[in-house]
Amino acid sequence: MGTLYLVATPIGNLEDMTLRAIRVLREAPLIAAEDTRTTRVLLDRYQINTPMTSYHEHNKLTKLDAILAALEAGDVALVSDAGTPGISDPGYELVVAAIARGHTVTPIPGACAAISALAVSGLPTNAFVFEGFVPRKPSALARWIEAVRREPRTIVLYEAPHRLAKTVEAMANAFPQRRLVIACELTKMFESVWRGTCAAAGDYLRQHPPRGEYVLLLEGAVLEPAEQWTAAQVLRALNDRLAAGLTRRDAARDVAQQAGWNKRDVIALLHASPDSAEHLEDI
Repeated sequence: MGTLYLVATPIGNLEDMTLRAIRVLREAPLIAAEDTRTTRVLLDRYQINTPMTSYHEHNKLTKLDAILAALEAGDVALVSDAGTPGISDPGYELVVAAIARGHTVTPIPGACAAISALAVSGLPTNAFVFEGFVPRKPSALARWIEAVRREPRTIVLYEAPHRLAKTVEAMANAFPQRRLVIACELTKMFESVWRGTCAAAGDYLRQHPPRGEYVLLLEGAVLEPAEQWTAAQVLRALNDRLAAGLTRRDAARDVAQQAGWNKRDVIALLHASPDSAEHLEDI
């Protein structure tokens, strides 16, 4: 049985290609590419002659059986137009189907626009949430804004240039003083990273009309004391997460982030709870 390789490719600069990725693309019997024309440019750069088949958003279900059949005969390398397959790109359905058939699914790490932008943003990186693309319709966007209003982690998302101004306007109306980072064309000739507040972002975009690929990074909420959870709420949330199978350490970290508590205080509360002794051995 073949292995499905998820091969990360450059998000702009073609030099951002790993030696392992080049080798896998050369050795695999088949490459499943989001856009064969885009991938051909990359393959020609590195003199890779492996046959390709298309696998994109509009044919990912109809091509599924054919790619699974190819996996029965040998390895398949999956690539998107740029970055890591499956991260806001086609790939999820194929990965699930390959796992269900018993195939090994292996990552070939490399470029990822979300992680690259987060690393240079200057916003907290110890805890973040990736939201992909925000909803297009104004009503759905408004609901999304409300859903993330109390999210304490750094929020990372992608946005198309023609929708960027509306998304930033919605953020400015809801979170005017929160820090916002607008990363554009990362690793490319016209790479830029703007850092400011949501309120100031509109002026920046009016002076720099959106073009290219964008990553937005929104500062997480700082919960006021009145918004913080009570001790009883924290304990209930901990019990729920432990019952769901989270480790004690992960449960404490997750609850601390959502409750507006310090993680050490959450752990102290566990120690003080008479029913928590069995949950403390790995914290």
